Amino acid sequence: MLALAVGAALLAGCGGRPTTHHKPGTSHQEATGANGTLLTARDSTGHRLREVPAAGAPAVRIEARPDSEGGWNVHLLVERFRFTPESTGGAALPGRGHARLLADGRETTRAYGPWAHVPAGARTLTARLYADDHTAWAVAGRPVETTVRLGASAGASSDPASPTPTATAAPGRTLALTISGDSVQPPPSRVEVTKGERITLQVTGDRADTVHVHGYDRELPLTAGRTATLTFTADRTGLFEVETHESGLVLTQLVVR
Repeated sequence: MLALAVGAALLAGCGGRPTTHHKPGTSHQEATGANGTLLTARDSTGHRLREVPAAGAPAVRIEARPDSEGGWNVHLLVERFRFTPESTGGAALPGRGHARLLADGRETTRAYGPWAHVPAGARTLTARLYADDHTAWAVAGRPVETTVRLGASAGASSDPASPTPTATAAPGRTLALTISGDSVQPPPSRVEVTKGERITLQVTGDRADTVHVHGYDRELPLTAGRTATLTFTADRTGLFEVETHESGLVLTQLVVR
């Protein structure tokens, strides 16, 4: 019975296949376990804190190196923690989950493994650890996180001789999308993309939601009235839909060749 329950949870979601979001019809905090103490306090991204004792609590460090094509290659070194992308959206289990990366205090991407990439231009980078149910692991009422300054000396393994990235965007394409009610502007269409091209999604919505890039399992939280940005490399060929979770709107389709 347990195996069947786990299988059903993993298959629930967009397209009836494993995804990185919680089971439809439940909130992130409702899809939860009994590990730690769920606090009423929330972190800067609006997620509730899950308090655990300092002894045995997870920990994270950041090593950031400049990428020769722009931005930063980020290595997350964790202790007493394991990345579990296969169970994201399930119950909170001790020492498991994913990380969110915040550039200058604003979420830029999620990390479901120890490596990630963030665009150039940010001065500071914060890595914060979350449980599978999207609650933030916390000790003494504060999220489990670490912050480094992005510069020539950022991160324990950074090379001072490496060039510091500037705010100049790497070659790629930017898609600006606006959601108003059930309408998307510009109207959804197929966008031809060359494999290896960097894609930046700039999405502005009139309500809170989450954008999901199918096939790449990348997600972008939306806050009403604010523009959210997600940048990734189109390194996989095929047809991939970009849609919203809650409203179920198709924003665009990426045709990567």
